[in-house]
Amino acid sequence: MADMSLDPIMEKLISAGLRYLKDQIAWQKRTKEDLEKLKEILPQIQAVVHFASSQEQITDQNPALNKWLWQIRDAIDDADDVLDDLEYMELEKQATKNMKLRRVRSIMKYMKKRLVKIIKRALKIDPNLKRLDEAVQKLYRVSTNVASFLYLVKGAKQEHQEQQLELYRARETGALPKNDLIGRLKEKKLVMDWLRNPSNEHQGTDLYRNISLLSIVGHGGMGKTTLSQHVYKDEITKDFDLKMWVCVSNNFDLKKVIADMLECLKKERPRLETLVALQGRLEEEVMSKKFLLVLDDIWEEDEEKDKSKWEDVLAPLSSGGFGSKILVTTRTYSVALMFAKVLKKEEKIVKLEGLEEDECLKLLNSHAFAGVKNPSDDDHKKLRGIAEEIVKKLSRSPLAAKVIGGVLNDHLDDRHWRTVLESNLLDQNSIHSILKLSYIVLPNHLRDCFAFCCMFPEDHKYDKNDLVRMWIALGFIQSSSNQRETMEDIGGRYFDVLVKKALFDKGVDNYMMHDLIHESASRFFAQVSGKLVDDEESSLKIPETLRHLFVRTTNPNILKKIEKFKHLRSLFLFYEHSNQEDICSALIDIFKASRSLRLLYLLPQEYLKIISEEIGNLIHLRYLKIDGYMLITRLPRSLSNLYHLQCIIYDRWDSSRHYVHNFLPSGINSLSNLRYVKLPEDCISSICGIGKLKYLTELKNFVVRDVSGYRIGELENMNDLRILGIFYLENVKDAEEACSAKLCEKRRLTNLTLEGENTDLRNINLYEKVLDNLQPPNCLRDLSIWRYMGARSAIWMNNVNLISNLEKINLTDCSNWETLRPFGQLPFLKSLTLWYMPKVKWLQSKYNGNDKYRC
Repeated sequence: MADMSLDPIMEKLISAGLRYLKDQIAWQKRTKEDLEKLKEILPQIQAVVHFASSQEQITDQNPALNKWLWQIRDAIDDADDVLDDLEYMELEKQATKNMKLRRVRSIMKYMKKRLVKIIKRALKIDPNLKRLDEAVQKLYRVSTNVASFLYLVKGAKQEHQEQQLELYRARETGALPKNDLIGRLKEKKLVMDWLRNPSNEHQGTDLYRNISLLSIVGHGGMGKTTLSQHVYKDEITKDFDLKMWVCVSNNFDLKKVIADMLECLKKERPRLETLVALQGRLEEEVMSKKFLLVLDDIWEEDEEKDKSKWEDVLAPLSSGGFGSKILVTTRTYSVALMFAKVLKKEEKIVKLEGLEEDECLKLLNSHAFAGVKNPSDDDHKKLRGIAEEIVKKLSRSPLAAKVIGGVLNDHLDDRHWRTVLESNLLDQNSIHSILKLSYIVLPNHLRDCFAFCCMFPEDHKYDKNDLVRMWIALGFIQSSSNQRETMEDIGGRYFDVLVKKALFDKGVDNYMMHDLIHESASRFFAQVSGKLVDDEESSLKIPETLRHLFVRTTNPNILKKIEKFKHLRSLFLFYEHSNQEDICSALIDIFKASRSLRLLYLLPQEYLKIISEEIGNLIHLRYLKIDGYMLITRLPRSLSNLYHLQCIIYDRWDSSRHYVHNFLPSGINSLSNLRYVKLPEDCISSICGIGKLKYLTELKNFVVRDVSGYRIGELENMNDLRILGIFYLENVKDAEEACSAKLCEKRRLTNLTLEGENTDLRNINLYEKVLDNLQPPNCLRDLSIWRYMGARSAIWMNNVNLISNLEKINLTDCSNWETLRPFGQLPFLKSLTLWYMPKVKWLQSKYNGNDKYRC
């Protein structure tokens, strides 16, 4: 199980509990005593939990200890929910403090709630206090067994490994080098020779006469994908008219594979749904063209069924030009044989075995000494000797060498390296045991983050920024003493560390987890993160301890299983079914049962138009994302009562519909904890009083109006903004109002767009003064100004010190601008775009000078 952090929750429980108890005399004595006792035994609880939960072999061999650890975690999560409820009450109080209750019904409802609360207080049956007391009692009852379990753990003779863990949990340093191809040059030459050969299999009228086939076969972690990537990017592949890369993995869907090919060729996802339509489009695209297709990581479940499906996938490719190539990577010879049968080709196989020991050592050293200028000098002689001993235990696995190299890179000292060498995990001589070491040595906060990622299926594409937002929502990010560092900054560093440790691989626009790491880590964190993928039987095998669940199904009965996970924190629901009533009903049940959810991602594949008001039950929710082909006409009104919400994402939009003002609930500006909102731009600009959302990090479309709630002064306290776009600047009534935006105080702002729409030339002086008073902070990197009607630049643009960090400037349709500043003298400027500026007459020669040159 992933480790849990007791300290922050216990501190919150004790402080919040004592604060809440001050006017509850009848409850005060017992609950206060239990809180104090918990405080006393906390170090013992911490010792057992931190150590035992990070030692999978201990909990495997001690079911009683494992059960107790989960009882402790359940009790902690219950307490956390109670504390969250108390915080919710405070947020609700703040949100409604200044709210005017205009309608009689609203007033009556409010008075009724207050009356019930007063009566319950008088009778000493405050439900929140009762829940707090129950949480404390449960945690105390479970904790009383800590002494016996502490004895069990100490008696397990794990002191040596505890010392190892302390070593590993130190600072994280080092950087992986570029992923060079090490130890596979011979195999790459074989593949390149095959690519160069036009074809030696021309067989007259044979269907696939223009295509040749090669399979790369090897166990997991042998470097099949890495070799294929180096081949795919080689200069020689420019000789092909078309290139396609498709990762198949073990969730083989023939229509998805064809759609992936088309997406590679057309750079957009086809909306075609039938197999016939997809086949027809692919056949048109490859007709008479020489193509290279890489089918990466193919598995086999049922030989005959798979063979039939691949015949459907490959049939359209028969129209390709002479010299076309298909490169397959797989773990099994049977897949290579099946493809040869489908294409009626001889078997051509490049087999990947384990690396030679010297090559494995070279690969390990490249990661272990990453960032070291001279790894071969005498200072590292002892480390290189230890590395030679470690390599002998790595089963010649390239992946193991890469991952263990990342572990060694944490500390370049012989004590740390010898600890890794002497680890029992390495002695087990198993690739899964070797990889397991890389999870065990992670610090607690990184283990929580990584365990969460194991919920996703193989070949999932991880978006770094979105993943960080999820970690923040789940409370995984530890705050920093550096006040200028945001939670997003800290989470980004967390992710970079996981990448450096080779737990993620960087793609073009996203990241992926190697399938062997995914398989191993999913097994290791199976009690925390799990998947339900269209298999009702598998739902019976998933432990009820689950905190993070990924569901992809067409079976409505699977959705009913979700209710059994009482402490679920994250739910990803990909429901593929055409019956809207089923999904609506299922969502209502989930909203009622899974009240501990912090994160909810909905991706129904059909057209869901309404999210039920019952979502208001999820008062702990921090992250909400709605995706897929849904055409939601409005978000539920109850959403504006989810005061903990930090992130709302829904960017699907039907341009033919105009329901902007009804789409968002009217009280959306009461969600004061929102950090990130991604909605259709017109929706965001419709939010009245958006300045109340002072923690927003992006506001790309702020439309200024001369109406209360929409004036530029709304930006005054939004000092966490990183990206800001201000439109309709002509609606700023005077220079003083422009000052109220206080742009220069937004110390995290990196991207600013300023745009006007008015062509009225009578107010040129006003436009210039408004721009003067919209001075951005010195940290700005990207500045765009559109349709500015002034004749001169802003005063702040004349001072190089105020704009010295700019990397990109875009001035468009500034039709009255006469003099250009010497932007080329800015030290970091990489891009300067000037478009439609017909009145420019002068170019200033230098900053802080009066010399000008006529253009």
